[in-house]
Amino acid sequence: MKFSEFKVGQRYETAAITLSKEDIMRFAEMYDPQYMHLDEEKAKKGRFGGLIASGMQTLNVSFRLWIDVGIYGEHIIAGTGMNQLQFLKPVYPGDELHVIAEVIELRPRRAGNGTVTVLLSTYNQKGQNVFRAELSALVDN
Repeated sequence: MKFSEFKVGQRYETAAITLSKEDIMRFAEMYDPQYMHLDEEKAKKGRFGGLIASGMQTLNVSFRLWIDVGIYGEHIIAGTGMNQLQFLKPVYPGDELHVIAEVIELRPRRAGNGTVTVLLSTYNQKGQNVFRAELSALVDN
């Protein structure tokens, strides 16, 4: 979509994705090698009662689901920021995640371009909000 086509309050829902234990461990091995993501026995004794996904993985999956909706299409120029990142609940193996994105701010810029800010809210299969963040992108007109 072009910048001029966005309206504050527009909402979009993504497809869902299920994270397997293997997905969680593969990501953690590469990017976040902490026990709560890799060591099942130690994780069982920890605060969350088992393996959980890295917050960074939850962020990446949420972003991917949003981009896959295709709203920006060819009109996106670049991401400009992420604010208010919140990891609200742990994500466990087998959790199915989907995202609701809401346009919360539009800032016109020169030449008709503008910054679109969306609030990404990620939910699991129980309807629990597990992640939330504001993402901004420069979008062409």
